[in-house]
Amino acid sequence: MDKEPEHLWPQPRGEVAVLMRVVAERVLESTAALVEGLVSASRRGTRYPALAEDPVLSESDRRMSRTLLVHWLTANMHNPGRRVPPCVDEATLTYARDLVRRGMGIDDLGSWRSAQWVAWRAWLDTCFEVTDDLADLRDLLDVSAASMITFVDDSIAALSDHIDAERQELVRGAQAERQATVQLLLEGAPISRARAETKLGYALTGDHLAAVVWVDSLEATSSLEPAAERVMHVCGAARRLTLVASAAAQWLWVPSGGLPSVADLEQAVAELPGARVALGRPAPDLGGFRRSHLDAVTAQRVLARLGSARSVVRYQDVQLVAVLTADLAQAEHFVADTLGELASADPRVRATVLTYVEERFNASAAAERLFTHRSTVERRLARADALLPRPLADNATNIAAALMLVHLRDG
Repeated sequence: MDKEPEHLWPQPRGEVAVLMRVVAERVLESTAALVEGLVSASRRGTRYPALAEDPVLSESDRRMSRTLLVHWLTANMHNPGRRVPPCVDEATLTYARDLVRRGMGIDDLGSWRSAQWVAWRAWLDTCFEVTDDLADLRDLLDVSAASMITFVDDSIAALSDHIDAERQELVRGAQAERQATVQLLLEGAPISRARAETKLGYALTGDHLAAVVWVDSLEATSSLEPAAERVMHVCGAARRLTLVASAAAQWLWVPSGGLPSVADLEQAVAELPGARVALGRPAPDLGGFRRSHLDAVTAQRVLARLGSARSVVRYQDVQLVAVLTADLAQAEHFVADTLGELASADPRVRATVLTYVEERFNASAAAERLFTHRSTVERRLARADALLPRPLADNATNIAAALMLVHLRDG
């Protein structure tokens, strides 16, 4: 058949068009599982590890993957075999904006092709399920391959245009100067203190405490600025340096040498839907500015690796867990070997053991923190010893680390 001007391949025969519609409907039913496969494949092929490690970028990436998949499948249900225009919606624009703000681009083709291969395999398997007619199958696969490859190429080109536009917008704003200056400081590049302070409007002498404030969905972005303001006040500061890291995240620095408690931070953001906070350790001068931020980012990534729903995390509380979870498979083995049956025991027993260790093995202090009786603490400790492969007294450090990992993972 003749090609229509806007198409790069012949339109499918009637029988093949019907098959394409059926395949699209079936694949659409398994969208949730397929999206996870797409995301996993793209992260294995990416040159930007932050796409997997940063929970905000990770969610933005997942959201766009789902949008593109559903867009292509739906288009083939309504107009089987027609060229599918790229999807330009808020998810795509947000993704482009976030990439630019993190210094990334569209040159990450390995991740796109890895995801495309997963989508094609799912489509291919379903094609073989719906027909065994070789002529129909050949035409179905020809049209499908042309459509999917062209859609991915068109989507890459469209996203590239959005990224170029975002870069031009960023270059024209004051935010760009702050972004570039902070990046130089974080990289340890040679930039004078006076010049950096002028660009940032923030003094780099004294102590600095860094935080990452973020939300898990774009619907909750209205919580970002109030959360940042409350974190600043809880940290005992009257001013802050704020950098917009993405549409759903802010990086903060406050001139403070104190570290607020988790309870105070949780209370500060409790009424703000979706707001989450990761805090570094206070540290002095230019080196402290950088180190505290890296601490906060690492703490945030610990929650992402574990899939934790906790709203607040401090680096000093999860430093060991950060090291342990660098290899999640090994971390799970460590938990199983260290905790044995305690890993799946009553959460109150686990919490009691962890509190007891944190209170320097003082049962009375642990009871006070847990708002319970000392005898209850002692019963739970005895229960824990019965479940542990090695007694608490002989392996306290490893047991506390494993319990903290479980505590974070379970939220």
